Amino acid sequence: MGYRKLGVNTGHRKAMLRNLVSSLIKEERIQTTESRAKEVKRLADKMVTLAKRGDLHARRQALAYIYDEDVVRKLFDTVGPRYADRNGGYTRIVRTGFRRGDAAPLVVLELV
Repeated sequence: MGYRKLGVNTGHRKAMLRNLVSSLIKEERIQTTESRAKEVKRLADKMVTLAKRGDLHARRQALAYIYDEDVVRKLFDTVGPRYADRNGGYTRIVRTGFRRGDAAPLVVLELV
């Protein structure tokens, strides 16, 4: 299996991951569960790679995934150039403990 299903149906999963990637780029640090963070890390690294390319086609590909134009503008204007000399590994997962309600492992996902 190439991805985690995260216990939700396809539409919900895609929307949730898009929102998490948008929040990560906008805030540069989010708190979520470990399995969600591992999926978001894959997608966020792809978005930063698009931003490093910086051409119009890459911007349109990012807009096809992230619907918020302000987030894409920040991605291409500030985040992409920041990692111009870095070859991958743009995000970091830091374990922070367990959620009180269901003991799910919580992490902080941040841009390096």
